[in-house]
Amino acid sequence: MSEPTTTDQGGTRPLTTPVPPADGLRRVVSAVFSDLRSVDGALYAAVAATPTPTLDRALRHLSHAADHSKISFALAGALALGGSRSRRAALIGVGAIAVASASANILGKRLVRRDRPDREAARVTVDRHVPMPTSASFPSGHTASAVAFATAVGTVLPAASVPLGALAGAVGYSRIHTGVHYPGDVAAGAVLGIASAATALAVASARLPHSYGSSRPQPVRGQ
Repeated sequence: MSEPTTTDQGGTRPLTTPVPPADGLRRVVSAVFSDLRSVDGALYAAVAATPTPTLDRALRHLSHAADHSKISFALAGALALGGSRSRRAALIGVGAIAVASASANILGKRLVRRDRPDREAARVTVDRHVPMPTSASFPSGHTASAVAFATAVGTVLPAASVPLGALAGAVGYSRIHTGVHYPGDVAAGAVLGIASAATALAVASARLPHSYGSSRPQPVRGQ
């Protein structure tokens, strides 16, 4: 059955104008992001509505202690007192924090400009409250820096990867628990942290070739 047409100055054209492929793709992408925002908001509301009086105080203190990467810098200072490998790990970890912080605050937050969650509307209990930052919500800078440090140091010192990874995960969750970030902000911060650590490790590998990985003996030429 042919598509209905109408005449216009002796010609024929479809009654419905086809949607250009680019417009169709934009609509699909927009719909996907709308759904993801809905899921993000639902997860935030679920965390806010779940009573956890035993965890509230601890996570509030952890979130506050992670301001300006104070925990990571303290750990880097402790590592710097160790051997050469620990000092290299500390140096690369601090470099990863610098990359993550700059990427999150200078690029991510200024490009996306997502509003912070409405903590009062979500009824986040006051026992969880930390000061609400004035910067944009996306991505989580706390998470990006904590994950960057944990990933970089854990690569140089594998024995530290599990405890540092657990600490970074706790820092990220604490930002949701205290109501200052959506889960999506934290997930994006984690991805940014991994990328920042990879950048710092790549630079260290080029400039400090013995920063991580075991040294392999070089073959003797001419034998």
